[in-house]
Amino acid sequence: MKSIIYNKAIELLHTASSENGFLASAESVSNYKRIWARDGVICGLAALLDEDEKLVQNFKNTLTTLANHQHELGHIPSNVYFKENEETEVSFGGLAGRVDTISWFIVGVCNYTWSTNDTEFFTEMKTNIEKGFQLLQAWEFNNNHLIYVPRSGNWADEYITEGHIFYDQVLRLWALRCYQAIQPSTDVSEKIKAIKTIIEANYTKGKNLHPYHPRAYKSLNNKPYWMASINPSGYQTMFDAFGNSIAILLELGDASFRENQIMYAEELRKSLKLQLLPAFWKPIFQNDEDWKLLEHNCKYEFRNYPYEFHNGGTWQMVNGFYGMAISEKLPDALEEIIAAIEMLNVKEDYGFYENFNTKKGTPNGVKLCTWSAAGQILATQYNRGKRLLI
Repeated sequence: MKSIIYNKAIELLHTASSENGFLASAESVSNYKRIWARDGVICGLAALLDEDEKLVQNFKNTLTTLANHQHELGHIPSNVYFKENEETEVSFGGLAGRVDTISWFIVGVCNYTWSTNDTEFFTEMKTNIEKGFQLLQAWEFNNNHLIYVPRSGNWADEYITEGHIFYDQVLRLWALRCYQAIQPSTDVSEKIKAIKTIIEANYTKGKNLHPYHPRAYKSLNNKPYWMASINPSGYQTMFDAFGNSIAILLELGDASFRENQIMYAEELRKSLKLQLLPAFWKPIFQNDEDWKLLEHNCKYEFRNYPYEFHNGGTWQMVNGFYGMAISEKLPDALEEIIAAIEMLNVKEDYGFYENFNTKKGTPNGVKLCTWSAAGQILATQYNRGKRLLI
């Protein structure tokens, strides 16, 4: 039986559905009245698990919009805005171009195909997918299986991570695995093996005799999770909840490492007021070395105060993926996570806020965010035994 709050989440996805796909929010905020790639795909994945026919159709519309506005070089838009005069405004990013949109698009198309068996749609999207993969290959720059991501180049668009960001590597790996499941090939299989090998060997301390960044690897301390990024200056070692959650879903690392990874995440989650994971941990404070990088990385107003937004803030969407990741290992913890997400989504009369201050528990960002609803739906459906193509 579906709860009131679950029905409210589904209702929000319906309210924020347009003829061109999912909007980022049902609020009248111009920047959110757009078809966003990652928001739209995450909402679509939730729709597939719920099996609501209208929402599944809207997911297809979302993917079609993104494909129709793909750049000739392969970029998938960050967002597409449909003006009242029927003109469109296409953005590929703000202060930096977005890298993760390509992988989200491919994950979306493949999951839609796998769930609906709409192979005709996959055939229509195949050229778009191949152009996207080709661009990701070019973004390796040194042909060493890791894509290089500029600061602000993914969902954490006002945070400080840059370089070979872990989240983008595992998201690309997920996209390749999905594509391989639908359209198997030897080349894709070999690429999957190569990326998996370099990720597992370099994003945590082990016995790698030929590390990607030898000097940085030598001084790296052993931690029970995957490092957030490798760049020419060394490692960024903060805990990235989204990247690590996707890695657990993909079963990266050996069983012992995953067990320690989940143990760390659970200890962190249970130690915090909201009983959910922050996006990145620990927060960066004004007297920290990285503060200036954070302070100046915003196009308009600064929002990444400690414990807010990406700087240690709590996102229901991210925790939805974490809940999915631990669903089989820790079903009781998954139920706790769902309850905690619901507690945030019901605040201020089912506000579905973008994120929350981890220390104070106060809401931040825009109300009625569709991916806040989607995170709740994804975790709930995983708790009921539904699964995505991983």
